[in-house]
Amino acid sequence: MKRDKIFYWTATSLVALSGLMAGIMYFASPIAKEFKHLGFPDYFRIELATAKILGAFAIILPMVPGRVKEWAYAGFAIAFISATTAHISVESVSEATSPLISLLFLVISYVYFNKLNKYKTVAGD
Repeated sequence: MKRDKIFYWTATSLVALSGLMAGIMYFASPIAKEFKHLGFPDYFRIELATAKILGAFAIILPMVPGRVKEWAYAGFAIAFISATTAHISVESVSEATSPLISLLFLVISYVYFNKLNKYKTVAGD
């Protein structure tokens, strides 16, 4: 179980850090040009930045209810899959590497989130 916690917290920390950093950077001017290049309206950048920051806090803070975490995981999955699709469509497969790696860490985090919650349920916590 200790190994599961290490995998969970490592993957979750990387996803949360990625979401937080992306959310903060989305408010910067150079990123606005990238969103425009990908064909997205400017308001979408602000919405996505806000959602990523809130999602990062939702998955990393232990006091957040599991159901809220599930929605944050779903939101991140949609964002990472959409980013992959947008980069492949407009640029190239090599540009989609970053969201694919983030998606991989998200899946690892989610799998271990469910494993650890199963342990809690079985143990009666």
